[in-house]
This record gives sequence, structure tokens and C-alpha cells, in this order.
Amino acid sequence: MTTDTPARLLQLLSLLQTPREWPGGELADRLGVSRRTVRRDIDRLRELGYPVQATLGSDGGYRLVAGKAMPPLVLDDEEAVAIAVGLRAGAGHAVEGVDEASVRALAKLEQVLPSRLRHRVATLQAATTPLTSGDGASIAPETLTVMASTVAGQERLRFAYRAKDGTESRRLTEPYRLVSTGQRWYLVAYDLDREDWRTFRVDRVSQPFATGSRFTPRELPTGSAAEYLRQSMYRRQETYEYVVTFAAPADAIAARIPAWLGTPEPLDADTCRLRATTGDAVHWLAVRLAMLGCEFTVQEPEELVRYVRELGERLTRAGGA
Repeated sequence: MTTDTPARLLQLLSLLQTPREWPGGELADRLGVSRRTVRRDIDRLRELGYPVQATLGSDGGYRLVAGKAMPPLVLDDEEAVAIAVGLRAGAGHAVEGVDEASVRALAKLEQVLPSRLRHRVATLQAATTPLTSGDGASIAPETLTVMASTVAGQERLRFAYRAKDGTESRRLTEPYRLVSTGQRWYLVAYDLDREDWRTFRVDRVSQPFATGSRFTPRELPTGSAAEYLRQSMYRRQETYEYVVTFAAPADAIAARIPAWLGTPEPLDADTCRLRATTGDAVHWLAVRLAMLGCEFTVQEPEELVRYVRELGERLTRAGGA
């Protein structure tokens, strides 16, 4: 019999998270308490925000159902390891749509993960190799979680950095945001030694260390970390303007593309145009546009027009047409 109420509530919650209906008598037997105590504990869980549904009758019981908000979950060892490994896979590569959420969730989970489970996760991670598309560099999940923790905790971050030309340096920063471009991760931070804002490619970062020194966040010049990264990338490389017309409403296209690709403007109810500047390789932009899953026409630049045409012909031949 579990006499510790908090421990009993956690055990009850763990049982209810199994996708089935639990008769009150079976729960009482599992917990070693009376049915009345089970009813009181169910009420306590509901007060904590867990949507427990009860059905009446001899075959009735209790079931945890979907509610309006996501309540805390109780995981056993195997479940925690499985989720941590999955989040590491999502966080280690800039997978568009789940990348930033993976890092945040992984940072929260690894903060409370027991050491015995950390070892199991690390062992499994070392024994597996993900097959990913694109040319984004792989990043150690530990690097991302340390960075995410310092961003969330407004804590100064020290790390080693390798520049594009191979130059090594040590940086002391006030991290502002982690930004994913769909290919790579970048850290937007204030560099204390250079007394200016900087962007850092995370795959070139090593030995990240949270110093424990707190700071008050400075105001970013552009207001948005994504916009600052966009401007920083354009300053460092040759860019070009592209114009694409889509046979779809502007809001539909806006929902499918990341903000850094630009904002489509409506031409009418069924078509829109995207005019933006980028420094991405033409072949990567062509593939990215093709993956949107709708009809489009490239107006400029001519190099992009030619590549899209060549890509279409190549895919047609590959399909046996």
C-alpha cells in the first residue's frame, strides 16, 4: 500500500497514461487503497489539470483523455530514453519545423534525466547513424542543449570557435537566440570581447561552457534574431534577387515557407508572388521551391530559371517519361 500521497498520485498518473480504461477496482488493487481513495486521487489529478474521464456502470472506469492544454507526463526509464534519443536526432540536424522545439524539449529533459539514463542515451546515440538530406552539418546535441539553456537562463556562454578560414578563437558571449535556417544552426549573441553583435555557426562551436554569470539581455538592432541573421549572411556573401509566382493564395504559401525565405504578396485570390533576396545556392533554392508542393513559375534570375528547367527535365527522365 502506498501511503505517500504524492508518490501514489504519480503512480496513478503513470497507470492512466496507458491508453486503456481502468476500472476503479483494478486501480484500487494496483495502488493498495480503497475505491474511495482512488476517487479522491482522481479529483486531485483533475484539479492539477489532468483531463481524467470517468464512465459509469459495471464496466465503467477511468481514462486519461486529450484536454485543452498539455499536462506534465510521467515517463518510465525506457520511455525517457526513447524520447531523448529521438529529440537528439531532431536537434542534431536543422530539421525544418521541429528543430527549435527539439532543442528546447531536449534541454528540459536532459536537465532531469538520471545519470544512469544519460549513459544509455549516449551509448545508443553513439551506435546509430542518421541518414539525413541536405548539406547541413551534424551537431552534437550537447552543444545545442548547453546553448539553449544559457539563452533561456540569460547566462553568459564561453566557447571555442573556428572561423571559415580555420582561425581558432575563444569567445565570451551573451547568447540571444538560436536560429535554424533549415540547413544549419546559428547562434545570435553579443560578443563581449568585440563589444558588438555577432552570429556564429553552431557546427563550428566546440567546448561550450555556461559560466553561471547572469546578464540583462541587450536590445538587438533589428529586433528579430532571424532578421539579424539574414542581414549578417547577406553582408558576408554575394546575394541575388529572385521572383517567383505561385498558383496558390499568399496565406497558403506563407504557411509553407520559413520567414527567412521572404513574404509572398497576393496578386489575386488564387495567385501570389514572392520577391526576395538570398545568398543561398541556386540549386538549393530550386529544390526548396519544388518541395512546396504547388505550381510555380520562376521569373528571375535567369540562372534560377535555367536550373529549375534542367531539374524538371532530369526528374522527368528519372520517372521514365
